[in-house]
Amino acid sequence: MMVMSSMMLSCSLSKSKSLVSMLPESKPMRLTEQQKVFANDNNGFTLNFMKTVNNTDRSGKSFIYSPLSITYVLAMVNDAATGATEKEIEQTLGFHEGGIQAVNEYCKNLINNLPKVDQKVQLNIANAIFLNQDHILKEEFRQDMHDYYDATAEALDFSSKKAVGVINGWCDKKTNGMIPSILEKVDPNMVSYLLNAIYFKADWTKKFNKKNTKTELFACEGGGKKLPMMQQKVLIRYVKNSTYAAIDIPYGNELWSMTVLLPEEGKTTDDVINLLAETGWAGDYSQHPMRGAQTYEVDLKLPRFETSSDTDNLDGSLMGLLKKMGITLVFEGTNTEIPNMCDQPAHINMIRQKAKIKVNEDGSEAAAVTASGLLGGSAAGSQRTIPKADFHATRPFVYIINEHSSGIILFVGKFTGM
Repeated sequence: MMVMSSMMLSCSLSKSKSLVSMLPESKPMRLTEQQKVFANDNNGFTLNFMKTVNNTDRSGKSFIYSPLSITYVLAMVNDAATGATEKEIEQTLGFHEGGIQAVNEYCKNLINNLPKVDQKVQLNIANAIFLNQDHILKEEFRQDMHDYYDATAEALDFSSKKAVGVINGWCDKKTNGMIPSILEKVDPNMVSYLLNAIYFKADWTKKFNKKNTKTELFACEGGGKKLPMMQQKVLIRYVKNSTYAAIDIPYGNELWSMTVLLPEEGKTTDDVINLLAETGWAGDYSQHPMRGAQTYEVDLKLPRFETSSDTDNLDGSLMGLLKKMGITLVFEGTNTEIPNMCDQPAHINMIRQKAKIKVNEDGSEAAAVTASGLLGGSAAGSQRTIPKADFHATRPFVYIINEHSSGIILFVGKFTGM
């Protein structure tokens, strides 16, 4: 009897080892109707930001940014704002007149649930407050930062050289070393620094075979440049119009993707970016660059590349870009209405973002850190033939990393080979 039981147990274990898990590895985002509007219209801010950057930076260089990271920093400031300052921030970010509570709940939903969408995708959204030890945060603001942004305030001696090391150490840790620093020094006159970091790492659903990567000529400004070009034949969602051809390259379980938009003959990345800003990006595909896409057999070529960007290298810096987009009061010491943050009214005196992306045969890794310093003062069917297409990204293109169940855009970029 004991022998039979052991044999049955052994058989049972043997069968269990051959089990194939059919439990869900994806957990789509759930947004309220109001939050769906927020997501779609914050995407509008994201695409307008990309257009503003593109119009400002005429160097011809590649760039990568996360406007969502900027949204988080400004949303934290918004929690302490009132009057016209609050209205201006919310309107520009696409939150309309939703109010502080609704904005906070939206940001919290993303922090809690966007990283859970796909277990095969690593995503971290982190926030922090570094407070000048000479000042005191108001309790309601402190509690909101903890409850909605998972941000705990850390008091530092801003006159000490160690302070910059603490802040940069946080950036380095939260981005897995991709953004090792955000500040060169800490201003002892600042009341606080608010920071957001976003880190994303994911493998392609179907990786590129490294053996197929070959050096090819990439057409860039002033001539050509030899780059490692990844290649594979894929069944993929593809669309083409008079301005661009586009594909969705999926990550993980396919809820995340990189949408790559390649300008058509006679068009440029400027034309693509301007069109995106004009038409928008809605999660329900009513407004979306992949609207009307179908399954194609595509001969795909995409360069292996890395890009780093810093808004301090842009003309007018990040503060200047946001002013062009309609956010001005939060930067004005005399007219800013941010009375609910600390023991004295404050305004943003600096804001900066650094971002980086690596794209290779395995997938993509991207990170962004946004910091703001606040200064005290006044206030397809199986029966049909699958069509074929070539998608050879051997010239400048636009790309967007996004999540499908919510439509939320995480990163926007342009690759020019420079």
